[in-house]
Amino acid sequence: MKILSILFLSFLISGNSWVLDFQQAENQAKESHKLILISFSGSDWCGPCIRTHKEIFEKQAFIDYADKNLVLVKADFPRLKKNQLPEDQLKKNNELAVKYNPEGDFPLTVLTDEEGKVIKEWKGFPDCSSDEFVKKIQDAAH
Repeated sequence: MKILSILFLSFLISGNSWVLDFQQAENQAKESHKLILISFSGSDWCGPCIRTHKEIFEKQAFIDYADKNLVLVKADFPRLKKNQLPEDQLKKNNELAVKYNPEGDFPLTVLTDEEGKVIKEWKGFPDCSSDEFVKKIQDAAH
């Protein structure tokens, strides 16, 4: 039990938390002058989405970069009944998808400026390491 508590606390302390509200993310990005990274994912049905989170977003290279440079937004679209989102969150995710993911691509990762203007997007699993993905974000941002 202690190990789980320590892991949970280290996750909270890392600061690498995903925001569920794009308006909140925009406000944070404007205050801190960070870019916004939106992840459109099907967390309980989309294999490439799960891989993207495990192999890129949960790795230390990405976490370290994101903490300093990004506001992270998760737009999840689970299918299993036990994982269904509250109605208001589903509405927010759908509105975000209309604007940034009208084709319904999964996974889709979108990088925007602090005003929400698209800088770059990656469709599907980014076939690279977490370190390489950070480099792609850096290249797109400059």
